[in-house]
Amino acid sequence: MTTAFEPVRVAGATLPNRIALAPMTRSRAGEGGVATELVAEYYTQRASAGLIITEGIQPSVVGQGYPFTPGLHSAEQVAAWREVTDSVHAAGGRIFAQLMHSGRIGHPTLLPDGLVPVAPSAVAPQGQLFTGDGMKDFVTPRELTGAEVRATVADYAEAARNAVEAGFDGVELHGANGYLIHQFLAPGSNRRTDEWGGPVENRIRFAVEVVKAVAAAIGAERTALRISPGNPYNDISEPDPQPVYEALVKEIDGLGLAYLHVLEHGPEIREATLALRKQFTGPLVLNPATEGPTDHRALTLIEDGTADLLAFGALFLANPDLPVRLRTEGPYNTPDPTTFFGGDARGYTDYPAL
Repeated sequence: MTTAFEPVRVAGATLPNRIALAPMTRSRAGEGGVATELVAEYYTQRASAGLIITEGIQPSVVGQGYPFTPGLHSAEQVAAWREVTDSVHAAGGRIFAQLMHSGRIGHPTLLPDGLVPVAPSAVAPQGQLFTGDGMKDFVTPRELTGAEVRATVADYAEAARNAVEAGFDGVELHGANGYLIHQFLAPGSNRRTDEWGGPVENRIRFAVEVVKAVAAAIGAERTALRISPGNPYNDISEPDPQPVYEALVKEIDGLGLAYLHVLEHGPEIREATLALRKQFTGPLVLNPATEGPTDHRALTLIEDGTADLLAFGALFLANPDLPVRLRTEGPYNTPDPTTFFGGDARGYTDYPAL
């Protein structure tokens, strides 16, 4: 029986355990979307993870969806991330950059030069977004032209090259949670009638092209994809997700990717997760939905073969030494939701280790 504390091969390297830090927006970047010394401290504290997956990093200026989030599209941002990766590696860790273009999840007040959020189609999501000027209603995004879709694919590839230059061990593409890749996959947000919309084979095209472009830029073994079938977050509508994700995984499986990361939005989709697990021949990272808190009790998902690695979110946020705490079955620090997004070291780097 395989346990969570046994090594596993990912991205051409042997990870010492099968516990991952899930990607979580923390909104602590400095001016210009640069990672700070505080960001470096946060990730270095969690270097005992088998794999660190960063918060979402925008691959382009227009890809930003929240205040104080970092980018990987300028020389200053690359240099700042190099400080982070050097620190994590010095502590024995391994770190992937999650590239996240927010698409229609954003607001013009977050963007320079009169830019507005872009999306597959001009369909505004329901709800509001936190900005530097408080909560605001989502706006109707501008529909990308065919040429702009191609240019956006290239933006991902260039950001992936920047990630490697910044010292990251690989890149995870965020195709979940209602952001741009997910918006192309979902019929509720993708109403195009060209090659990028309509039938399943067209709606998966953007995700497939981004994966292939990034794999060509930095190597498939350093490229990963995160998905969340049927997840309604950020006003996504996917009435029949399984055929879409089976088609997507079929297209990318033969590339030799580092891993596939599945985020479960509820326990009821476990059957769908298991179907994708059987279909994908590489390592599977699972951010599981559990009936109670996701803690040491979830490690049975490694033992029974449901996943190769487990990604922990809020529990890892509050417990920088989570692998050792999982091994001893606690005790655990309690996460403070009031400090999840934005702020200083409080609720970020001041959680105590055992």
